[in-house]
Amino acid sequence: MEGVGREHDSSVALPVEDFVAAKDTTILSTKPTRRYPLASWVAILALATLVGVYIFSLSLKQNGMLFGLRQTNMIEKEREQPCHHPGVPETETPYVHFPTPNTYSRKECACTPVRFFAILSMQRSGSGWFETLLNSHENISSNGEIFSVKDRRSNVTAITQTLDKLYNLDWVSSAAKNECTAAVGLKWMLNQGLMKHHQEIAEYFNRRGVSLIFLLRRNLLQRHVSILANDYDRNTKQLNGTHKAHVHHRGQADVLAQYKPTIDTKSLIAELKRSDKLAADGLVGFKKIRSIVLYYEDVVSNHTKLTDVLDFLKLPNMKLSSRHVKIHTKRLRDHIDNWTDVSNTLNGTQYQSFLNG
Repeated sequence: MEGVGREHDSSVALPVEDFVAAKDTTILSTKPTRRYPLASWVAILALATLVGVYIFSLSLKQNGMLFGLRQTNMIEKEREQPCHHPGVPETETPYVHFPTPNTYSRKECACTPVRFFAILSMQRSGSGWFETLLNSHENISSNGEIFSVKDRRSNVTAITQTLDKLYNLDWVSSAAKNECTAAVGLKWMLNQGLMKHHQEIAEYFNRRGVSLIFLLRRNLLQRHVSILANDYDRNTKQLNGTHKAHVHHRGQADVLAQYKPTIDTKSLIAELKRSDKLAADGLVGFKKIRSIVLYYEDVVSNHTKLTDVLDFLKLPNMKLSSRHVKIHTKRLRDHIDNWTDVSNTLNGTQYQSFLNG
């Protein structure tokens, strides 16, 4: 009976020693699950980092896609307009637009076609004067040197967002016409982010049907003199303490023309080559975009060139005018202090003809 009782007792409860041993075994068996080797922690951390980077990249991609979608929607919104001009040749269709501004209604002019353009030029090449001529046309709005503000050209996204606002007729400037504007554009210098991002910008121009007006200067020495004179006035402010890049009175022009720069002949040829190359690169970089090429000297001497521009933009011909007064009107030799040195430097070079300006 005692043997049977002991067996019965052992089946009901473990001896104290056995219980302690079992508890210790349990404790020992759970400790490895609470400690990970250093390599495991490194692997987990690396995995978490990769997941974070992947999620961030997806977010950036989605934002880019959303921006692209907004651009596409803007173009599609324009195309959905119930406007149709049977007289427009099929080849001209990509350049005829019917924008729908977000800030106002075009009302009865909603179906007035709008041409998009950009004046591509270089500083001191007559672009300011030329733009005022275009803006004297009742149907043209050229909105100035928009990308002189660095933030607007900081990257491709900033550039395209600015252009979208302009070509959607939502850009506010003194040049903005009424809702019946038939041509809208801007003046853009080649060194204001244009060549830095020329591939993306050319693609944008092509996609949006933007036409280009190149305005260049044949005589780069005259342009160089104008740059030096303008820089001098920016520092000295000769007209009552105010810098004037352009003037509207002959008296003001005569004051500015009194300054005769001394040209650094050691760097002159290199500077002319740099300017020449920038203009050539601009023509090549945008050669696949519908464009017209003008030279300042030709526009000054032959006003029929302005008629060519209006025909290019498919706008009615009318007399264009500007209040700008030309500053340097004398022979080039009369506007350079060290003319003899400059002449000796350029004679016998590819730029010799510039001396005849």
